[in-house]
Amino acid sequence: MQLDHNRNHLLYFRKKLRNNGTSAEAELWKHISNRKLAGRKFRRQHSVGNFILDFYCPSEKLGIELDGDDHYWQEGINKDLKKELFLQKHSIRVLRFENKWVFHDIEYVLKKILSSFHT
Repeated sequence: MQLDHNRNHLLYFRKKLRNNGTSAEAELWKHISNRKLAGRKFRRQHSVGNFILDFYCPSEKLGIELDGDDHYWQEGINKDLKKELFLQKHSIRVLRFENKWVFHDIEYVLKKILSSFHT
């Protein structure tokens, strides 16, 4: 089965998320955009199937999700689990970070991302 990336019916939502991103997303993007992290290309608000990832690295099949408060309530936990199970089924790994880590220790976040790359 072919996995759809960036489905047309999600274009509006991807653009809306990109244009109204969180400050944590903007901060991480400064460090991973334009192939700044080990020469890897990342995309912002990239959809896989019907799910939208905060960041996606196609060459690594790696999604990065930054989690705010809404991810720690039962509804958010359930949505995240459903998304991760779908992505795992399609061999896409996901790293999750609380927003605060982007501001408190960006080096830790970047090292975790780097250590997940295939060599």
